[in-house]
Amino acid sequence: MQGGPSDPPEFDHPTEKCGVVGASLADRDAALPTYYALYALQHRGQESAGIVSHDGFQQHQHVGMGLVGDAFDEDDIDALHGPAAIGHVRYPTAGSVDESCAQPFSVSFKGGALGLSHNGNLVNADELRDELAGSGHAFTSDGDTEVIAHDLARNLLDADIVDAVEATMGRIHGSYSLTIMHDDTVLGVRDPRGNRPLVIGKLDDGYIIASESAAIDTVGGEVVRDVRPGELVVLHEDGGGFDSHQLVDVDNTAHCFFEYVYFARPDSVIDEELVYEVRRELGRQLWQEAGVDSDVVMPVPDSGRAFASGYAEQAQQEGESVDFAEGLMKNRYVGRTFIMPTQEARERAVRLKLNPIKSTVEGKSVTIIDDSIVRGTTSSQLVDLVREAGAEEVHVRIGAPPIQAPCYFGIDMATRDELIAADRTADDIAAEVGADSLSYLSLDAVTAAIGKSRADLCAGCVTGEYPYEVDGEATDRPVQRPDVDSVADD
Repeated sequence: MQGGPSDPPEFDHPTEKCGVVGASLADRDAALPTYYALYALQHRGQESAGIVSHDGFQQHQHVGMGLVGDAFDEDDIDALHGPAAIGHVRYPTAGSVDESCAQPFSVSFKGGALGLSHNGNLVNADELRDELAGSGHAFTSDGDTEVIAHDLARNLLDADIVDAVEATMGRIHGSYSLTIMHDDTVLGVRDPRGNRPLVIGKLDDGYIIASESAAIDTVGGEVVRDVRPGELVVLHEDGGGFDSHQLVDVDNTAHCFFEYVYFARPDSVIDEELVYEVRRELGRQLWQEAGVDSDVVMPVPDSGRAFASGYAEQAQQEGESVDFAEGLMKNRYVGRTFIMPTQEARERAVRLKLNPIKSTVEGKSVTIIDDSIVRGTTSSQLVDLVREAGAEEVHVRIGAPPIQAPCYFGIDMATRDELIAADRTADDIAAEVGADSLSYLSLDAVTAAIGKSRADLCAGCVTGEYPYEVDGEATDRPVQRPDVDSVADD
C-alpha cells in the first residue's frame, strides 16, 4: 500500500490503480502486442503483471510480480500461444500483494475456461463473496476480481456470454472496467457509470481493448472509440470486428476526474478528451483563480509539467513577466523498492528523487505547480529543497481541489486521518509545508476544463459525496441503481 515505511513517497500523490488489455487477432499470437500494451500502461500499476491467452483448445497463463519487464522474459511470451489474450498490470487497492492476487485471474470450469482482468473496486465484494462461498465456491485470493470471476462462471452454466455478463452486472456494484476471455472470445465491459476508462482500437489484423488509448498507439493501432458506460463489447474471434451490447443505462455517469488530473498518460485520449490539453487548461484555470506574482513557475515532475506550462502561458497572456522553467530534476533510477528503514532515510528519499537547479531558483520568487497533495509530507520537503537552493519566496499551486475524503473505487487513497486537507484550510497547509502561500483549483474549474458536468464526474475524494453506495459513508449525491436491460446495437 502507498506510504508504508519501506516505500519511498511518490511525491505524495495518490497511487495508481490498474491497467487492462484484451486482444483478438486473425492469425498470430496475441501475447506480444498485449505485452507491449501493458508496457504502455505501466504507470497504472507496478506490483504485478500478467497475460492469459487461448489457442482455441486450451488456456495459457503467466503472471509475475514487479514491472512488466521483470515479470516476463522472451520464453514466457513465446509460451503464451493463441490469437486471443488479455493482460493486466496491478497496483493493489483490494487484496494482498502477492501472486495469489496477481491478474488476470483465470479459472477452468464446466462451462469452459475463463480469464478476467479488472480495473476498479467493488463496494459489495464481501457480501457477494460470502454468498458465493455459502453455495460452494472456493476462493484462492482475497481480491474482488475473483468474486466477479466466480459469479460470471456460475452464470455461464445457464446462459450465453452476453446474458451471463448482464446478470453479473446486475449483481456487482462499484467501479470496474474489465477485459474478459471466455475460451477464445475476448470481451470488454465498462461499469454503468463509466468510472474507469476503456478504449477500443483497430489493428491491421484484429481489435484490441485497453485502459488508455496510449496503449493502442504503442502497438500501432487506430483508436475506434471509448467503450460506453454500461456497454459490453465482444471481439470477433477472427479479428474481423466486434459486437456491441448496451446492457445498462443510467442517467448520469461518474467518470473519475483524477484520470485527467494525474493517473492517465498525458498522450491518452479518454472519453474524447486529450489528457495533455485538459491538464494545460487546468493550469490556465489555476492562474485565473489563484495566480501569484513570481519570477519563475516550475513543475513537480512529471505530472505537474502540463499544469505549469498552461499556468505560465495564461500569466504571460495577461501581461505578467513570469518564466516557465524546469527547477527540479528527477532521478528516474530510484525505484519503489528502495529500502528506507529510518525516518531520516525516508526524508532522504525526496533528495534522491529530486534535485533543484540552483540557477533557476536562486534569488527568485518561485511558484511550484503540482497536481495534488495527499499527506503533505513530500510538499514540505520540496519547499525546503527550493528554499535551500536560494529561493526568496516559495508559493505552491495545486491543479486540483483539496483531497478531503477517501476513495473506495480503485485509488489507494489515505484515510481521513492522514489527509492533510481533511481538517485544514489552505492557509493552514501553507504554514505546515512552509510555503509563502498555497492555493488549490476549484471543482468548478476542473469540470470546466474536462468539459463535463459535475453530475457526470466522480469527485468523492474532494466532496465526500459518492456515486455508489458505500458502507459507513453518508452521501448527499443521489444513488441510482442501474436498470439492467439488454439492448443490442451494431
